Amino acid sequence: MTDAWEVDPAYENYIGRWSRLVAPQFLRWLAAGPGGAWCDVGCGTGALSHTVLRTADPARVVGVEPSAPFAAAARAGADDPRFEVRPGTAEAIPAADGEFDRVVSGLVLNFVPHPVEGLAEMRRVTRAGGTVAGYVWDYADGMQMIRVFWDAARELDATAATLDEGVRFPLCRPQPLRDALTTAGFTEVAVHPLDVPTVFADFDDFWRPFLGGQGPAPGYCISLPAGRRTALRDLLAARLRRDEAGRIALTARVWAFRGSLPA
Repeated sequence: MTDAWEVDPAYENYIGRWSRLVAPQFLRWLAAGPGGAWCDVGCGTGALSHTVLRTADPARVVGVEPSAPFAAAARAGADDPRFEVRPGTAEAIPAADGEFDRVVSGLVLNFVPHPVEGLAEMRRVTRAGGTVAGYVWDYADGMQMIRVFWDAARELDATAATLDEGVRFPLCRPQPLRDALTTAGFTEVAVHPLDVPTVFADFDDFWRPFLGGQGPAPGYCISLPAGRRTALRDLLAARLRRDEAGRIALTARVWAFRGSLPA
């Protein structure tokens, strides 16, 4: 099993296609005014950075990304002189103190080994009066494609309980997020749910991404012997409801968060 992510069709089919739907909703909720310097921490392939460039009229956007293939994909996806990508992590952002007006992160904070330290580092590079904000999947409940996977896996394999992202990542719930932001020194803390549709054309469209090895659930899936993997597939196929066209209509929820720095 692995938490590693790579830039390939497996990532796009599993998470990428849904994460791009979240970014516009998040920016509407954030309601940031035009201009200003933005930093996108853990920018990945650029889903959030590119949406900021298209819709938020920033002065500039700096993406921070430790993976060279992801960083290259982010650069390739935005031919915009306002955009640059720097190598770095949430706990070591390559930027000066107070360099940015808004520091954001999409689907990253759960994977930061020490989230409060990551938030404190984001606070360091944000100017007085600025904002730090982001969002994480609601693995515990509202990210339904992953929730139904782990519910089925745990029914067949007791050891899957320790791998379940809803258990492993406590920041997928509102109160732990609020507590982390408050501990990191933010004021005017807010946490809000945002839902996007995740409609699968058929069961194969749902199941195939779990065979790509991208992230915890697919990593667990491909680690199973063939017979146990088939049993998991059959249980999911029996459990998921389809419409008259064979589609599986689920939803994916993130918890969006923001906090302010005192002016």
